[in-house]
Amino acid sequence: MNTRERYHRRQFLKKSACMAAGLTAMAVACGTTPTENRRSPLFEISLAQWSLHRTLFGTKTIDLIKNQGWSAFGAAIRKEPDSVLQGDLDPLDFAKVARQDYGVDAIEYVNTFFFGRARDEGYLTEMKNRADGEGVASLLIMCDAVGDTGDPDPAARKTAIENHHSWVDAAAFLGCHSIRVNAGSSGSYEEQQKLAAEGLHELALYGDTHNINILVENHGGLSSNGKWLAGVMEMADHPRVGTLPDFGNFRISDTEMYDYYQGVEELMPYAKGVSAKSYDFDAAGDETTLDFRRLLKIVVDSGFKGHVDIEYEGDVLGEPEGIRATKALLEKIRDELS
Repeated sequence: MNTRERYHRRQFLKKSACMAAGLTAMAVACGTTPTENRRSPLFEISLAQWSLHRTLFGTKTIDLIKNQGWSAFGAAIRKEPDSVLQGDLDPLDFAKVARQDYGVDAIEYVNTFFFGRARDEGYLTEMKNRADGEGVASLLIMCDAVGDTGDPDPAARKTAIENHHSWVDAAAFLGCHSIRVNAGSSGSYEEQQKLAAEGLHELALYGDTHNINILVENHGGLSSNGKWLAGVMEMADHPRVGTLPDFGNFRISDTEMYDYYQGVEELMPYAKGVSAKSYDFDAAGDETTLDFRRLLKIVVDSGFKGHVDIEYEGDVLGEPEGIRATKALLEKIRDELS
């Protein structure tokens, strides 16, 4: 290379470096760098249908639950499913409300809001079309009132597993990745682990045929013991069996609570979703019952990359205000952790 060629090469490299520096300076002035601008969020945010349960059920059904308990609710919904829907919101409008009222583009259903519709293709088609029309992704169906997959009675456990088949079918139809089930049982610690694991494995085999995962939430009893439920995951020994850690559901009994933070940490290795349960907020917008920063750091540090759902269950703020407060807090902490 002669002197003239070396000179032109130096000028070219100098100009290129200046251009790159200029682009970086512009990005810094805007508060980002080119790499940060392309970075995906640490987690996505979805809306759990349960956040609107008062609006969907209405006062009469909420009073039934408060005064007579969940067993009375279960009896009512099995006898006449639509009788519990006394509220102002049509369940079919859930996707529209999530997108238009709260700016959320992913949702998680609860089967009690369309309990008699698991095999109603017309209803499910309408539900799917409305979600698709809003550009909203359907993630999972939380399933209640259809039996415990760890029931100690073999016949009842078989029935419970079969009852979930229609919800696996519905989840697949809607484009979900999972259903959430209850793994309740009775007996000793070890006996309940064994029964729950067997039931989950069997249901996961059906899930295989529809590409649907089977998730367990900490949802009362031993399922709210993180160590117990992590053990069930290991014993179930199926890639479709996973957890849906809930920030708040760690009450094992009336007299026993499990540590929230330990429980979430124990369940995150198996998580295919996360439920950010919230109750109340202070003037700064922080949750007053739970340390959301600590919990979300556990979630992020686990390597989880899926959706964290808004599940507001407080009674100080109204449901719309509670949903917005939870979303704002998730976004704020996500930015801090980023």
